Formats: sequence, structure tokens, C-alpha cells
Amino acid sequence: LIKDKIKGARNFTNIFLSFILMIAGIGFSLAGISSYFNKNLLVIADVNKITFFPQGILMLFYGTIAFTVSIYLFITIIYNVGSGYNEYSKIDETINIVRLGFPGKNRKIFLSYKLKNIKMLKYIIKESLNPRSTILLILKDKREIPLYPAQNFLNPNKLEKKALQISTFLNIPLENG
Repeated sequence: LIKDKIKGARNFTNIFLSFILMIAGIGFSLAGISSYFNKNLLVIADVNKITFFPQGILMLFYGTIAFTVSIYLFITIIYNVGSGYNEYSKIDETINIVRLGFPGKNRKIFLSYKLKNIKMLKYIIKESLNPRSTILLILKDKREIPLYPAQNFLNPNKLEKKALQISTFLNIPLENG
């Protein structure tokens, strides 16, 4: 039995990004509101030269969007969306994938696959400006189920070792995609 814990949204990058978005959103919104009332509400910058139409409206719009996205990120962090575990069992001949979602009737997502329905494991490494690497479970009906979040493995060697460990343990073919 192998059980891998999966980190969800509760990580440093999301926390940092949500704070930055919140501060930027408040700043942009205050700049837009300042241009409407012709009164400087920002302490760190002079925004009196900004006209309300079109710059002030755009700044207010961007500020509202940034603030809304930061609230969404905070909610995903609080509920730790995406966290869970992968369980590989030779005894039961199953692979269980468990993840947490948003509150509601589908808060806990549970997927279970029998080994006889699995065609192979496939690992993908894409190196570019936005590198991506993941391990996919390929079923006989050609569905591809990601076993790990795309940002989980930044080091291609770790990804390859993990894919090899799982395929060896379960005696499933491994393919490099």
C-alpha cells in the first residue's frame, strides 16, 4: 500500500498572491474612487491628475476584479481545495484518488479505479516559459486522470522517479508523453 498526500491550495504562493492582489485591488479601487471625488484617498501616490473617464473607471474596474480574485483565493486557502491523497493498493487491486472541494454535497471527491481497468501510467514533462509536469492514469476506455496537480513536480527527475515507483509497485506499463 502506497499513500501519497497531495497539497491543496494552502501553500505559500497562493497566500502571497492573494495578499498582493488584495493590496493592489484596494489601491486601484481607491485611485478610481479618488478620481471620481477629486480627492486624494491614497497616501502613497498623488492621483489628482487622473480623470475619472476613462482612467478612473478602468482603475476602479481593475481594482474590483483584483479584490474579488483575492477573496476567491482566500476562500480556496481556508477550505484547502485540492488537498487529499492518492492510495495505491495491491491487496484490493485499486487506485483511490481523494480530493477536497468547496463546501457542499460534493466537498469530498472520491474516485476509485480497479487495476484491471488501467491501461498504463503516463508522465508528461513540458519545459518552456511555463513548465508543466504531471503523472496521468490512462484507463482502457482512453480517459486520462491526473494523479498530481501540474505544479506539484517542478523537478523532472522527481516526477520520473515517482512515476517509475508507482508503475513498478502496481506492475503497470509506464510511458513518457
